[in-house]
Amino acid sequence: MIEVHDLHKSFKAKAGPVHAVRGVSFEARDGEITGLLGPNGAGKTTTLRMLYTLMSPDRGSVRVDGLDAGREATAVRRTLGVLPDARGVYKRLTARENIAYFGRLHGLDEATIAERIAGLARRLEMEDFLDRRTEGFSQGQRTKTAIARALVHSPRNVILDEPTNGLDVMTTRGLRAFLQELRAQGRCVIFSSHIMQEVAALCDRIVIIAQGEVRATGTPDELRAQARTDNLEDAFVALIGTEEGLSA
Repeated sequence: MIEVHDLHKSFKAKAGPVHAVRGVSFEARDGEITGLLGPNGAGKTTTLRMLYTLMSPDRGSVRVDGLDAGREATAVRRTLGVLPDARGVYKRLTARENIAYFGRLHGLDEATIAERIAGLARRLEMEDFLDRRTEGFSQGQRTKTAIARALVHSPRNVILDEPTNGLDVMTTRGLRAFLQELRAQGRCVIFSSHIMQEVAALCDRIVIIAQGEVRATGTPDELRAQARTDNLEDAFVALIGTEEGLSA
C-alpha cells in the first residue's frame, strides 16, 4: 500500500519558480490498480519520481507498506518495481542479461533469477527476443524488457509511468492483461497516463491531476457521480476543468 500526503515540488526557472506539484494526496491500495490521469505537464511524472525516491519533496510525505520514503528510502526501494518515464536498457546486453543484472543487484541467487526470468518472459511474451541484444529493439520490446527488469525481485508495489506510450495495439492489450494479473496477485499497482480510455479500462481507482493538483479521486462510478454525468469522458473533462491535453 502506498500513501501520499500533501506532496509539493517546485523547480527553479529564469522566470521564477515552477510549481510542478501542489499538495497531491492519495492512497493506492493492495490488490487494486490506481491510475494517475491528467494532461501532459500535469505533474504526474514528478509525483511518481517522489514516490520511488528519485526526488525529495519540498513538503509532504510518502509511505510505502508503512515505511517512510524520506527516512527509509533504501528499504522503500526494495519494495518497489518501477518503470520510469525513461526506458533505458543496456544496448550491448540481451534482454535476459538486462533482467538478470537487476536481479543480482537485488541480491537474488542465480537459480531464482533464472526462474523469475522464465516466468516473466512467458507472461510478457518475450521468449522470441529474450536472448537478443536490446540494440535495435522496438519500443514494445524495450518496454517489456524494462518491466521485467523492474519486477524480477517480485516487488509488492509496482509503479509504471505511461507504460503504453508508443506501443502497438496487440502489445498494449498484452500489457493490460499482465497488469490485471499483478492486481489479482494482490499487488499495489500505480500507473500514469494522459489517455482517459487507458485508465478507464484498467483502474479500480483514478486520481485526476491537473496543474500539479488533485482535482478528483475515486472509482469510475464515483467520478461520474461527482461530475453528474453518465459519460466517463465527460466526467473527466468536467473534473479537470479543461479539454486541453486530454486524449479522446
